[in-house]
Amino acid sequence: MEQVISPINETNAAEAFSEQSVVFDGLYGNDTIIQYKRDRVRNHVLQYLPENSNILELNSGTGDDAIFFAGKGHCIHATDISSGMQEQLRQKVREKGLNDRITNELCSYTALHQLKNKGPYDLIFSNFAGLNCTNEMDKVLASLPALLKPKGMVTLVIMPKFCLWETLLLFKGKFRTAFRRFFSSNGRTAHVEGHYFKCWYYNPSYITKKLKPEFEVLNIEGLCTIVPPSYVEGFAKKHPSAYSFLKKCEDRLKSQWTWKYIGDYYIISLRKKY
Repeated sequence: MEQVISPINETNAAEAFSEQSVVFDGLYGNDTIIQYKRDRVRNHVLQYLPENSNILELNSGTGDDAIFFAGKGHCIHATDISSGMQEQLRQKVREKGLNDRITNELCSYTALHQLKNKGPYDLIFSNFAGLNCTNEMDKVLASLPALLKPKGMVTLVIMPKFCLWETLLLFKGKFRTAFRRFFSSNGRTAHVEGHYFKCWYYNPSYITKKLKPEFEVLNIEGLCTIVPPSYVEGFAKKHPSAYSFLKKCEDRLKSQWTWKYIGDYYIISLRKKY
């Protein structure tokens, strides 16, 4: 079943995000909470990343993170399965004159053995739950060690099986949304630009188990555990004082149990032992 679902699901997701690519930055680029999430992820990465690193980015989207890390002096090979997203990325790279820092390749993260640029890399990076669009996470994770330098790092931003904010929707009568992650072994359907594809959810324990014994965990942080997820539209603008308070709370508690496990996402970084 898994061998049949994944290619069809990837095709549907690629078509969905290719259609959305031309409006993606307009939809999400100026959102306060999305920018908070990006800043959190980037600061997390930078505390571990050596200078002048070589980065492989999975599901790179329109290239915002690639451009950010290029601006910090790193080189990025940005990959995505969406041709539309790749075209938006190439356009940005040309406009900013970053061709010497950012390369790109149309490739699924379930087919990394087909990469033309195999590195090796100092960091493999995947942001904002792109990896939740596959039921072959084990296949993705198994392909990472060979692409990394000794002591290379993996940073993934993934949606877990429990989200505190989603569960609270129970009190608004949204039972299906409140419990959609609990009962997701066969995937949950997402809808983007008229296309339907499935998503799966993975807890940090799944990632660490699959990458042992070759990796050690550096850090796990909850993301949008206390700060509302970005789909709570306009929260930061409507309630600036509350948003500021919740952000301070999350920044203080992000790596503590149980907060690091119950966010809309978690950030997990692991280092290759040899």
